Amino acid sequence: MILFETLLGTENFGNAVNSLIPEFRETYGLPEIHQLGLVVPDVEDAAQTLESRGIGPFFVASGAPALWRESGEERSVRGKLGLASYQGFELELLEPAEGSEFYRRSLDNRGRIVVQHLGFVVDDVDKWAERMAAAGLSVWVRGGLKLGPARSNFAYLDSEKQVGIIIEFISRRTFGLKVWPLTAIFRALATVGKWTGKRSISL
Repeated sequence: MILFETLLGTENFGNAVNSLIPEFRETYGLPEIHQLGLVVPDVEDAAQTLESRGIGPFFVASGAPALWRESGEERSVRGKLGLASYQGFELELLEPAEGSEFYRRSLDNRGRIVVQHLGFVVDDVDKWAERMAAAGLSVWVRGGLKLGPARSNFAYLDSEKQVGIIIEFISRRTFGLKVWPLTAIFRALATVGKWTGKRSISL
């Protein structure tokens, strides 16, 4: 188990993140780590705690993904997430979702923030998933999010046993065009949410 607090407590947060699974990343030519997927008991509480420490602000939203296929079975899932940027990395807060145990299984019994997965931005999620399948890493969850013209595809790999952590591939496009990064947009939405007192929006 990797605790977020352990990474924060290091002398150099960026170096600590980049020191995660270096041999695996080099062997398979993965891009730089973009995202830390952080599992928490409650997204809004975690966002408030981290913001009080100067991390954030977090854009918090709840809703149902357009696609959630877990272990080959499509499921109806609803959850909440929070997004922010910290020292060049995207932080994604995730709490247990309705309809799936995928995040719940990573909860810490003491309520600490757990680094559940590392996210990598790629052009084609499925091509990378196929490439990793040759290394014995199957897709655990294949999902998709939609918000107006924006589309986000993602795939979580069943990689804990071989790699020590879950690997996620992410692809985001708006009007079919790659739009990256979205840091400024998330920060603006988070700021508006705090001004209006609306901590979470429904998508």
